[in-house]
Amino acid sequence: MRSFLVFLLLVPITLSVGCGGGTTENGGGGGGGGGNSVSPPALFAANAQNGAAIVSMSPATQGSTIYYTVDGSTPSTSSPLYLAPFLVASNVTVKAIARLAGTSSSVTSSSFSPNIPADTLVWSDEFSNLTGANAQPDPNVWTYDTGTSCCGNNELEDYCGWNSSISPCDPANPNAYVGTDGYLHIWARQPSSGVYTSARLKSQGLFSFQYGRLEFRALVPEAQGFWPAVWLLGNNIQTISWPACGEQDVLERVNAATDPDWNAGSIHGTGFTGGTGLGNLYYFPSGEPASQWHTYGMIWSPASVQYYIDDPANIYASFTPASLTSLSGAVWPFDAGQSNFLIINLAIGGDWPGPPDLTTPFPSEMLVDYIRVYTN
Repeated sequence: MRSFLVFLLLVPITLSVGCGGGTTENGGGGGGGGGNSVSPPALFAANAQNGAAIVSMSPATQGSTIYYTVDGSTPSTSSPLYLAPFLVASNVTVKAIARLAGTSSSVTSSSFSPNIPADTLVWSDEFSNLTGANAQPDPNVWTYDTGTSCCGNNELEDYCGWNSSISPCDPANPNAYVGTDGYLHIWARQPSSGVYTSARLKSQGLFSFQYGRLEFRALVPEAQGFWPAVWLLGNNIQTISWPACGEQDVLERVNAATDPDWNAGSIHGTGFTGGTGLGNLYYFPSGEPASQWHTYGMIWSPASVQYYIDDPANIYASFTPASLTSLSGAVWPFDAGQSNFLIINLAIGGDWPGPPDLTTPFPSEMLVDYIRVYTN
């Protein structure tokens, strides 16, 4: 397998970086006067795939905060806060301001016209590994939640980062690595009685996207207390918290296999969490467990989130703002302008599955072959 991650080329987007002719200008936008001026933020782009770009920003004035838009409108403090690099795979104009001590900079603006056809691969992690040994998941894309108190749900595991030696993590028995087989491995382990370790990878702060078709191929373990998942949260979780940031659950299931076996696809936001969350179950054909290789996908478009299994035409769940009509106080969070980051984890225990029991095999692993983003 080949890796298609390209982060080595990072240049200001006043230059051409294969993004369909990005152009940048500064102007307008209420810069402060006198000695209180704030410089506009710098925008950069790195090549992704097939004309797409990954846009990042940095403040030119130390301590300033960046707000941005992708619809051509002038940003304000009501716009999304810049928190992570994000994928640009459509014709958009990115505008940004910096703000410090009540003063805003002028506007930095860049237009992208990649004219990428629908259903084009624009980003992926193929989990390639030609080193001859187990390797670290790409640190340009993946970081980790760690410990026991990171993640709620009363889960039982200690999440371990790459090469962590903090007890009970053991770098000799890692919980997450890219194998020489070209798969991401996430291991659920029980190093001692009542002690469990696993891994929770996330692209928070490193990579995010808004809209497109997300697809990945995965194999999950099925046993009492196991809770594998691949899902997304809004970058703005840092500022408005969960569930207002929005949550999209693409792969999620718990406990032992059933017949028919199933996967849950759901969304969450303000006014629809837990028992009031919106979700559908996909039932595999009888005799076909989730613990076989399957392809999972999400099609995220303006005012729409859809899920499929094994074929983009096999949509089993569709949600729109109209899905919230009967839910008092519910707010659709998926078109607020922010991009979302990825999470891949294998939880042990917790509120939904309950704890492992004597039938639960340790160690057990979750495998991911690839994770890709296509244009809609």
